Amino acid sequence: MVNKLILGTVQFGLEYGINNINGKPDKETVFEILSYAYNNGIKYLDTAELYGDAHNLIGEFHKSNPTQKFNIITKFPHEFEDSVEKKINTYLIQLNIDQVHAILFHSFDSYLKHKDQLKDIVQLKDKGVKYIGVSVYTNEQMDEVIDDLNIEIIQIPFNLFDNLNQRGELLKKAKEKNKIIHTRSAFLQGLFFIEKNNPNIIRSKLEKELDIISEISLKSCISIGSIALNYCLLQNNIDGVLIGVDSLLQLKENIAFTETKISNQYIKEIEKINIQNVDILNPSLWKSLV
Repeated sequence: MVNKLILGTVQFGLEYGINNINGKPDKETVFEILSYAYNNGIKYLDTAELYGDAHNLIGEFHKSNPTQKFNIITKFPHEFEDSVEKKINTYLIQLNIDQVHAILFHSFDSYLKHKDQLKDIVQLKDKGVKYIGVSVYTNEQMDEVIDDLNIEIIQIPFNLFDNLNQRGELLKKAKEKNKIIHTRSAFLQGLFFIEKNNPNIIRSKLEKELDIISEISLKSCISIGSIALNYCLLQNNIDGVLIGVDSLLQLKENIAFTETKISNQYIKEIEKINIQNVDILNPSLWKSLV
């Protein structure tokens, strides 16, 4: 299962996550995380120009560790004026690589705004770029990009709440169109780990559903982290599962989570969860909901 993991790097460049208590890790810690990830079977990194100095940190790591070069998935910013060729050449230099595994539009809106530049990216295929993709939030956005023949990778949230009830049919449709599916928010930015007595408003809005996950964890004697990650990894229509860490200990815990087996009984209980207000599952909207 480890080979399906993609290590996110937003935490390397920015302080990120609702449950992040460690802050942005220093360079030495980032290098330890990257080296341990590579040596334990994680060969893909997800990054972006907007993730602070993440590009440069990865590039420094590659320069210092030439035998540990990752496959890089990166993203254009939401707004950009430079040509796509200039952007990608800059990324290759920053990341110290010859080719990005995938270049994604950072959002559906960015994809729409720069759609006319897709032909320019296609011309860079097998040169500076292997795959082209889009990061989306909603089913409606995903449904629209599925029919674009130039889009090969779709990244979308998927987790215990953004589950098959929310995404199942669309994931199936995407695979029928031969799309590569990457998912993010396996831990819903750490929401699954916030203690019950925490006054967090988003947690209180999802208290009933979070209690169901806690009960499954108690009955199965499996940690919530293991349940959350393995639920995503077990999906046949998902090719890669993005995780983010801000410490080496967190990475080791995540890798250990992949060794757990969840019975069909508990999978069925998870898939009974059907949250009607899908806006609450979108972290980009949380500030407007509190």
